[in-house]
Amino acid sequence: MADRRLQVFYTVARLLSFTKAADALHMTQPAVTFQVRQLEDYFNTRLFDRTHNRVSLTEAGRTVYEYAERIFELYSEMENSVRELTGDVSGALTLGASTTIAEYMLPSLLGDFKKKYPEINIRLKVSNSEGIVSMVENNIIDLGVVESPVSNRNLLVEVCQQDQLVLVVPPDHPLAGEKKATLDQILLQPFICREEGSGTREVIVDYMASQGVDKNALGVCLELGSPEAIKGAVEAGMGVSILSRATVEKELALKRLVAIPLAPPLERPFSFVRQRQKFRLRAMEELLEFARNYCQVHAGDLPRTDA
Repeated sequence: MADRRLQVFYTVARLLSFTKAADALHMTQPAVTFQVRQLEDYFNTRLFDRTHNRVSLTEAGRTVYEYAERIFELYSEMENSVRELTGDVSGALTLGASTTIAEYMLPSLLGDFKKKYPEINIRLKVSNSEGIVSMVENNIIDLGVVESPVSNRNLLVEVCQQDQLVLVVPPDHPLAGEKKATLDQILLQPFICREEGSGTREVIVDYMASQGVDKNALGVCLELGSPEAIKGAVEAGMGVSILSRATVEKELALKRLVAIPLAPPLERPFSFVRQRQKFRLRAMEELLEFARNYCQVHAGDLPRTDA
């Protein structure tokens, strides 16, 4: 309903990037450029300076941006007020999740949500935790769900569940019979870890630091981009790893892997992350409330080992 040219301009101005705006709006970059030029023709002035591969707002552009922000905030308030009167909940949301959460937590949650709110369309982007936080910061996604602590104070962070991490080894490994595993034992093993930017890797590094152990002390033999790839490498006897216990339930049941609790135990939060200044969409509010209730009801569903 709002002027499409203004929506496109506002997104480019917020991100200061035509490429990022195209991604956020699910448009091609030439289409984004065309919409901005149309608005510049309408006002008969340049709204952006494009020099040395950098984009910045002109004085006129800053004025349009300030008014656009107020216009869209009022539009959002109007839409929410009308939907509250009619009881209608619809729209589109773009959700982002780190790999572990996207593969092992979200399918059930989103399946139940769609049954209750079939008119809300959800797009899902999957990346590591660092990538998801960056997408929230740049307004590419409406809501992120990540598996590592978030330090950006400009974002709203809400813990939804606690996840336990364990040492994962093949059944014939010398540590397979241990009741608990210490860092000293793990440092003697070839270690398979996630890539830089992964929430799991960040949590492991922080865990080591809390015990006065340098991250470089790990005997890293492989870096892989997903829990599934790591589990396959551990099964093949290429090394050991630390993973969320929720990701290895199938392999434990089939006796293809063994999970050993860490001493001291290692837990991390699964958290919702969103912009503080994001316009409050009714669909977003419903998804957040549904997810909070879901996490509370299923709080005991994440498998745990005795610490």
